[in-house]
Amino acid sequence: MILIALGANLSSPVGAPTETLRAALQTLPHQNVAIEDVSPFYQSAAWPDPRDPEFVNAVARIKTELSPPELLAVLKRTECDFGREVAERNAPRPLDIDILDYERRIESGPPALPHPRLHERAFVLVPLRDVAPGWTHPVSGLSVASLIETLPAAECTLRRLA
Repeated sequence: MILIALGANLSSPVGAPTETLRAALQTLPHQNVAIEDVSPFYQSAAWPDPRDPEFVNAVARIKTELSPPELLAVLKRTECDFGREVAERNAPRPLDIDILDYERRIESGPPALPHPRLHERAFVLVPLRDVAPGWTHPVSGLSVASLIETLPAAECTLRRLA
């Protein structure tokens, strides 16, 4: 199973963050990335600065013959196509796509697998649970439900978008 996270909190050339995530997902099959399932979209406070615009986040389960570095290159190119520019880390952005898990590989990267901070982020774990409820972290062996339980309750109050 291959899982990717998508997020946006600025408009892109195609519109608001929700439209950007939808459009980005539609472009991936043209780049040898098949979409198997997509979580609902969730809105969450920006991190690390909650004064920034709120994020829209989702997780997709995909299939691809691309290697992890090749997939990462496709995802980074897609971010650029939707207006992402190199900026300071965690700055607001029109599109962010990360590889969360690639067939349970544990690699130092690039890309680092599994994503080194996925277990700390409710805005990743909550939508991940929607597309892969039986998923367990390849390193810790903890289930997605257990990982969510370890987070502060306030972080887990994401607003599900229609």
